[in-house]
Amino acid sequence: MPIQLEQEIDLVIERLGINGEGVGRYEGFTLFVDGALPGEKVRARICERRKTFARAQVVQFFSRSPQRIEPSCPLFGRCGGCQLMHLEYREQLEAKRMRVVDALQRIAKLDTEVLPCISSPQPLAYRNKIQLPVSSNNRLGLFARNTHDLVEIEQCGIHCALGEKALGHIQSFLKHSKTTDLKHVLIKTAVHAKQILVVLVTRTKEPLNSLADRILQAMSEIKGVVQNINPTDSNVILGSQFQTLAGQGWIEEKLCGLDFKVSPASFFQVNPMQAEALYKKVLELAHFTGNERVLDAYCGVGTLSLLAARVAKEVIGIEFVAEAIVDAKINAQRNHIENTQFICGLAEEKIATLGEVDVAILNPPRKGCEPIFLETLIEKKPRRIIYVSCDPATLARDLQFLTQKNYRLETVQPFDMFPQTMHVECVASLVYLTP
Repeated sequence: MPIQLEQEIDLVIERLGINGEGVGRYEGFTLFVDGALPGEKVRARICERRKTFARAQVVQFFSRSPQRIEPSCPLFGRCGGCQLMHLEYREQLEAKRMRVVDALQRIAKLDTEVLPCISSPQPLAYRNKIQLPVSSNNRLGLFARNTHDLVEIEQCGIHCALGEKALGHIQSFLKHSKTTDLKHVLIKTAVHAKQILVVLVTRTKEPLNSLADRILQAMSEIKGVVQNINPTDSNVILGSQFQTLAGQGWIEEKLCGLDFKVSPASFFQVNPMQAEALYKKVLELAHFTGNERVLDAYCGVGTLSLLAARVAKEVIGIEFVAEAIVDAKINAQRNHIENTQFICGLAEEKIATLGEVDVAILNPPRKGCEPIFLETLIEKKPRRIIYVSCDPATLARDLQFLTQKNYRLETVQPFDMFPQTMHVECVASLVYLTP
């Protein structure tokens, strides 16, 4: 008999799903059980049923995992920001490694060794950026998982200490603000340089000067308050228009001995201490000799481009966010690096305009690389490809394509860039096999 809504089922949890839920099986159905860990025996109530799987909530624990711990955040389980705070940290690392293993085997049909996941220097208070929706009564929070239900927060355990200090001031100001135009508040912190940029996302262009002035004056580390206008109701947080309300419209950060300008829309790794370890691994796997022409696709503000430029002959960075390219060029100038070229546009379009490439560094968004980009890349026969991925599934898909085109997968190294969540960053290196 098929399982039914509200039915209660006893089962053993076998593994973790990609969203951190426990996964078990019952009479041919895959069951996803929120809050359950591998090895635990639970009674679960079915709350959603599909053709081949169902979702369930724990009603009773018959046994608990020895790796289960008490979450440090009282909102864990309600707030959707973290999924693994109830699991010992070393087990989080193994869960993430296994997520990469599973993707490579299931999608790419590759049995390449996946190295142990490199731990974050800080499992908590590591994020240099937080994006908070604003309620109708000007309270800040985070959405509950898979919903738009706002869970109000006073603090966030994975947000950096300096950013948390700014958050406290902003919360206090908003409680006495009469604005009804605010959609999101973004706090970007330069952890090493001790600078903060606050972005107020509004529906209209009406400037929030009074609020911006109070925020700027709250802390000397707050260097600027920027307004972003986004009238749409989509899931995209930032619109295309920015205006600086108080102070300056950017911050500066230091990484691997270089100085970087970071603007509101520019991408910068959210875990800067772990990012340094990841970037060093990329340079190590590239085996630079000083004679290489390097492509850095999806280059952002030029972080990897400039690091590679110190040990390569020439680096070409491609990025479609115009503001990031402006920052990348400024970053090259401020670090006195002259052997870089930055191109604004889609990587899949601009790559065709390039000449020879010896080493390609790919750092695409979650959706991975476009097929036309990879097809054009392999025509250039770079001797090495270093792929930095934030999604194991799209990484596996793209590695499957590359390994079928005369490239051998040499190294797969996961990094825990996002502790307490199921997200995992991964660096993979491929070498061209001469026919």
